[in-house]
Amino acid sequence: MKLLVRIIIMLCGLMVTSAYAENAPQTEAKNTAKPATAATLDRDSTCTTCHDENESKPILSIYQTAHGNKADSRTPSCQSCHGDSAKHLSNKSAAPDVIFGTKSVGSHAPSEAKDQNKACLTCHDKDAKRTHWEASVHQTADVACTSCHETHTAHDKVRDKKTQPDVCFACHKDQRTQINKFSHHPIGEGKVACSDCHNPHGSAGPKLLNKNTVTETCYTCHADKRGPFLWEHQPVTEDCTNCHTPHGSNITPLLKSRAPFMCQECHDGPHQSKAPAAGNVEGTQGGLTSVPNESFAGRACMNCHSMVHGSNHPAGALLQR
Repeated sequence: MKLLVRIIIMLCGLMVTSAYAENAPQTEAKNTAKPATAATLDRDSTCTTCHDENESKPILSIYQTAHGNKADSRTPSCQSCHGDSAKHLSNKSAAPDVIFGTKSVGSHAPSEAKDQNKACLTCHDKDAKRTHWEASVHQTADVACTSCHETHTAHDKVRDKKTQPDVCFACHKDQRTQINKFSHHPIGEGKVACSDCHNPHGSAGPKLLNKNTVTETCYTCHADKRGPFLWEHQPVTEDCTNCHTPHGSNITPLLKSRAPFMCQECHDGPHQSKAPAAGNVEGTQGGLTSVPNESFAGRACMNCHSMVHGSNHPAGALLQR
């Protein structure tokens, strides 16, 4: 029994030694990353000697963000973004190489948007969401990354679903009005954000949409409208915005206009039903021939044609079931 115990102890010792030998190169690899982090801290200390907690704009709070996480060797230093700024280091009245933001800092105007974005894209150009940044609407309009993002703060408003719309509405004021209408997506309630539908960094689709078309984007949430259906409604498969306005409407559910007027934008011929409307029966009234007016006979088209997005019923050719 004692011999068995000794054998087990010896085997355990061999296993520990083997595991240590296997992990030894990994430990060395981790240690090689430390000097780079230390160098980054040294470069930061050059800046934070002056730019400390006494700054009018919070500077040191960047260390509460991913950009200040010194446990990660990929974390940039101050000079990685703002440039070496040799002139600024020798003469405090000289401006750094790159000044971010949209407003002047003291007597120094912000750098051009392309220079600010170039500094950001040095690291962030590998992100798949930024593939279409070049020649996108925001890029061609000289929108800088810092026009939307706040780097030196633990809470970047544009990355929070509840506060993101306020950042977007600073430019897109029409949409601010629309989301406050009676029928709207729950953007103001913090349940839907602009980036749920749009990619502000560029897109292959229209209007910076996340998907290639409007309908594909809508289907990410409204999957029950996707189909395929046995009987399809052409304007539905073509573009949801033929009938709906996405940001808000005073007609539920996000409709551009009420039935039958919206329906008659396409269905402008006489209604084939001869069902009489109250006070307007086919026949002669006052010597004039009168037929049911389609605006009255189909006052609520959806009362009969309830499956407006498509039907799988064998008898649903008219989208009635």
